[in-house]
Amino acid sequence: MAGSRPTSAPDVAARKGSGTPLVMVTAYDAPSARVVDEAGVDMILVGDTLAMVVLGYDDTLHVTIDDMTHHIAAVARAKPGALVVGDLPWMSYHVSREETVCNAAALVRAGAGAVKLEGGTKRLDAVRAILDAEIPVMGHVGLTPQSIHTFGGFRVQGKTLESARRVVDDAVALAEAGCFAVVLECVPDAVARLVTDSIPVPTIGIGAGRHCDGQVLVYHDLLGLQDWLRPKFVRRYANLHGDSVAAVRRFAEDVRDGTFPSSEETYHAADDVADTLQLSDSAAPEGARA
Repeated sequence: MAGSRPTSAPDVAARKGSGTPLVMVTAYDAPSARVVDEAGVDMILVGDTLAMVVLGYDDTLHVTIDDMTHHIAAVARAKPGALVVGDLPWMSYHVSREETVCNAAALVRAGAGAVKLEGGTKRLDAVRAILDAEIPVMGHVGLTPQSIHTFGGFRVQGKTLESARRVVDDAVALAEAGCFAVVLECVPDAVARLVTDSIPVPTIGIGAGRHCDGQVLVYHDLLGLQDWLRPKFVRRYANLHGDSVAAVRRFAEDVRDGTFPSSEETYHAADDVADTLQLSDSAAPEGARA
C-alpha cells in the first residue's frame, strides 16, 4: 500500500499458519504491476511465463536473464507495495556458483526483492549460493516447466507413490536450505497438503488444490487475456481478450464509416485563424495550391 513499507520475504515467511492465504499474481510491466498491486496482492511474480504470454514462445525455455531484468525493472518502476519475485530463467542457475549468484544479483539490481528457481535437491547448491549472497529464494517443485523435455510435456507430478515422495522430499530440502516459500505446481491436493503440513514456510499453489498457504495465477490467465491455453486449474475472472477484440473492431468500423474522430474528439482553430488560413489559400498562385 502507498506510504507503507513494501512487503519483504521475511513478511511472507511469517504468514505461515496465519489463517489468511497469501496471494501472488504475475505481472510483466508497469501497467500490470499497478493493477495487481492496487488489487492488494501480497506478491508479484515476474515469471518466466513472460516467454509464453508476452513474447510469443511455446514454452519458457527461450527467455533470458536480459529479458527478465528488462521486465522486472518495468514492474519495479510501478513501485508496488507487494513483494516483487523475479524468476531465474533456464540455464541461469544450472551453471557455476559464481554465475548463479551474478544472475540472481542482476534480478535484484533490476528491482526484485527475491528470486525464484525451479527444482529440488538437485538445485540445493544454487539455493545455498544465492542465500549466501543475502538474496531471498523462493523454491518451486512439482511440475517445473523448465524441465518439460524431461517430463515429456506439461504433466501433473506426484501421482505415483515414488513421485509423491520426491515432491515432498524436494520441498522439505528447499525449506531446510532456507527458502522463504515454496511453489507447488500441478500436484494432487493430498500431496500438496502433506507438503504444507511438513514444512515451516508457506506453500504457494498453482494447480495444487486449496490446502496450500497461498495461491498464484498468471495475470493473462485470470483476466482472460489469452485463450490459446487454458489449464484445468485456471479460473477466469474476466474475458479481456474478447472485450479487447470487440473494442478494436468497433474502432475500425468507426474509422471506416467516418464517425471517428467526431467534432468533440478534434482540436479546432479559432474562427479568425480558420478564416485567415482560407483567405491565404485562396490568394495563393494556382500552381502553389495543394
